[in-house]
Amino acid sequence: MTLIPFSQLPDKSQLWVFGIERSLTEVEERNFVNNLDDFLETWAAHGEVMICGREVTSSRFLFVAVDLTSVPPSGCSIDGLVHFLKKQELGLDLKIIDNSPVWYRSKEGIERVSRGEFRELVLDGIVTETSTVFDTGISRLSELRKGQWEKCARDSWHKTFFRK
Repeated sequence: MTLIPFSQLPDKSQLWVFGIERSLTEVEERNFVNNLDDFLETWAAHGEVMICGREVTSSRFLFVAVDLTSVPPSGCSIDGLVHFLKKQELGLDLKIIDNSPVWYRSKEGIERVSRGEFRELVLDGIVTETSTVFDTGISRLSELRKGQWEKCARDSWHKTFFRK
């Protein structure tokens, strides 16, 4: 079996983090995960299936990881994942493949804004150095497990928004 529980993947696994533009409904999430599982069961690099896992959290973030001790991902396999997700975007009418937004936690929940909007929120004092932010740029499962994905803005790359 190539798709294994996310918790069973080793820390050194390659990780991709995707922010989902809006919260998925229960039905959307169930269908999305079922389609994703079907894709990941046969996800291959150079014709060899990879040992991988996935997790959807808060109906807003998708984590996909590959055990690098099995078959490492290739450029074509990564393109295959991106193509699959773009197809899901069309069916769900939302964005998944977009590295430009900044993600943070407000009193209302998880927010997705442009970098310019984030800067304005900082200038207005709505987002502070102690605000929780999400780093979708982490690339190893160990980083996720060590909490480097969700932390205070002052402890992440987001701190650049607070420089005068």
